[in-house]
Amino acid sequence: MNALSRFLRVELPPPSYIALCTVGIDISTSGIKIARLAEHSAGLELADYGEYPLPTGTVVGGEIRDAAAVVEGLKTLSKKHRIKIANFGLPESRGYLFEAEVPEGTLDEAKVAVERRLDEYVPLPASEVAFAVARLPKVGEKSRVVGAGYSHRVLDESLQTLDEAGITTRAIESETFALPRALLKNGEEETVLIIDIGKTTTKLLVATNRLPRYVTTLDIGGHALTLAVAKHFGVSEEEAKRVKAERGIVAGSGNEEYLATMLSTVSVIREEIAKRLEYWQSRKGEGEVHDAVTRAILVGGNATVLGLPEYLQTALKVPVELGDVFANFASRDAWLPPLEYTESLAYGTAIGLALREYVI
Repeated sequence: MNALSRFLRVELPPPSYIALCTVGIDISTSGIKIARLAEHSAGLELADYGEYPLPTGTVVGGEIRDAAAVVEGLKTLSKKHRIKIANFGLPESRGYLFEAEVPEGTLDEAKVAVERRLDEYVPLPASEVAFAVARLPKVGEKSRVVGAGYSHRVLDESLQTLDEAGITTRAIESETFALPRALLKNGEEETVLIIDIGKTTTKLLVATNRLPRYVTTLDIGGHALTLAVAKHFGVSEEEAKRVKAERGIVAGSGNEEYLATMLSTVSVIREEIAKRLEYWQSRKGEGEVHDAVTRAILVGGNATVLGLPEYLQTALKVPVELGDVFANFASRDAWLPPLEYTESLAYGTAIGLALREYVI
């Protein structure tokens, strides 16, 4: 977005009924998160955010098991934050990420080409699949797209849930496209590994040019560390969260038994991440479209364990850093985020969804 168009949209905003949607909604195992953006002369700012915790078992493996609880949460958030229309994210675990070589032409023509061979990319009858594609940078003579396909049933369930909550869906897309949009600056071309550590899962996403190329989910997350601490000290989960945040996985005097307890769990996560990264790195240069990962970015509600970036880096052999979900926002000289940095890392997907109309 150039400076003139930003100025015109800020100083001469469109009527509310045609204004761009600036709200993203992310539903996960731990709860519902919303992010609302506002545009100012200096750039984008986070105008509002919110979270509604969901009871255990409400969402499992990306599937909404208790629709009534989710609808109640959405209604609560929409009333509190005045949400009428929003972009909504579909879980990676219920979709199919694919790449396809396509003829030269428009994106619509590329979609037609993919549709003719859809059964090669999505293991469902073509008539039951909804999909979208984005064009990857051309390498040599090859023109390729990356896409995500979902069954109509998954889309219908999501749309019905939002409808029952009284929220109009402006756009719906895979969360694998939203997260890189938040973490990587517009125009970045490098290939990175995004490590999204949630409560019960850890999502690994390789992105090139801010588009997803590979994604997988590990069935272990930060809550396993909390439980390990709770068991070691015989304390409640809330107290264990506090201890985990304060001590992390950093060696210290008298810390040996605690550290061994933590490492017995976090080492499992590290080994699984290293295994997946090695799979990707071993394919460097494959088909002239496979670039090596140059760095890893940590994000998610459980990403800020003290010492975790350094611990992972020893095995991954690439720099590991904590992410910035405000990478495409106004300079910090012009504004300061309204939420703590550690808390912001849980809002990557919601912010990426809200950025959909601003950052391609």
